Amino acid sequence: MSQLPETINAVIAREPGGPEVLQWVQRALPQPQAGEILIRTAAAGVNRPDLMQRSGMPIPPGVTDVLGLEAAGTVVAVGSGVTDFAPGDRVMALLNGGGYAQYCVAVATHCLPVPDGLSLEDAAGVPEAAFTVWHNLFELGRLSAGDTVLIHGAASGVGSFAVQCAQAAGARVIATAGGAQKIAALKALGVWRAVDRDQEDFVEVVNDCTAGRGVDVVLDNVGGPYVARNLAAMAPGGRHVSLSFLQGAKIELDLQLVMRKGLSLTSSTLRPKTSEEKARIALCIREHLLPWLASGQVRPLIHAQLPLNQAVEAHRLLEANANIGKVLLTVDAL
Repeated sequence: MSQLPETINAVIAREPGGPEVLQWVQRALPQPQAGEILIRTAAAGVNRPDLMQRSGMPIPPGVTDVLGLEAAGTVVAVGSGVTDFAPGDRVMALLNGGGYAQYCVAVATHCLPVPDGLSLEDAAGVPEAAFTVWHNLFELGRLSAGDTVLIHGAASGVGSFAVQCAQAAGARVIATAGGAQKIAALKALGVWRAVDRDQEDFVEVVNDCTAGRGVDVVLDNVGGPYVARNLAAMAPGGRHVSLSFLQGAKIELDLQLVMRKGLSLTSSTLRPKTSEEKARIALCIREHLLPWLASGQVRPLIHAQLPLNQAVEAHRLLEANANIGKVLLTVDAL
C-alpha cells in the first residue's frame, strides 16, 4: 500500500439534480477491510441507478457517496481473509458504490475474474448485466433451451447482454427497441425477431411468430401499460419478470387471464440484496456465464467510452436513451 496515492479523484453528486450536479472531487484512498479488495479502476459502468442516486434517491447506510455500481481493473491490495484474488489479478466487480473513482473497494465474493480476450474497459460493462440477467432471466424466469423469450429494452446494456445469454442458452429471442439504429443492432446480434416498438405492435408480432402460442418468458423493464400487453403475449405457464418500470409502477391486472394461463409474475432488484445473496449469484455466474464470455459467445455491447471527467455527458447520454449497449467511464489511475 505504501506506493499507492493518499488521495484519489472521484465523482459525486453535490446535491440532487440533473447531470450538471456531478462534481469532480478528491477523496482519501479507500482501504480494503476484511473480505475486500482494492482495485485500481480501469473503467466503470454507468447505470440507471446512478441517475436515480444523482437525482436524490437515498443510498444505503454506510455506503460511499461516490457513484458507480460496477467497475473493472487490477487488484492492488487485499484485506484479510481474501483467498480468491491477489495483487495483479484482473477483476470485474459489482460494487455498493465508489466506481466513479481512480481506485475502488469491492467485496471479494462479489467480484469475477476477467476472461482472457476481454479488455478491462469492456469488462466494466459486465457485472451489473451479468448479476441482473442470471438472477432474473435464468433463476426467476427459469429460461431453458427451446424456450421463446420476449426481451424489452433489448438494445440497452442489460438488454443486449440478456439477448446474448438467452441465445447462448438455446432460447429464441424476440427483442423490442425503438428506432432503426437499435433494431439494426439487435439484428446484428442475431435475434429471431427484432420489433420496433414505434412501428409495430409486439403482441401481434409475438402471436405471428409463435402461431398464437405466445412466449415462455418476458423480461420487462417498462412496466405500466406494457404489463397487460405482455400477459396477452405469453404462453400457458409463462413467467413474467420485471426489471424496472420506466412507464410506471402501478398497473391493472386481469387476474382471470393470469389464472387461466397459469402465469407467474415476479421481480427483483439488485442493490438491496444481501452480501451473501450477491456472493451466491457470483458463483453461479462463474459456472454458467463466464464460459460464454471466455469463448466470445457473449460480449458486452459498448456504446461509448468517455473519460471519468466527462461523467456529466455520460449521464446525459443515458438519460436520452440514446445508447445502444453500455456507457462506460474510463479512468486514469496514475
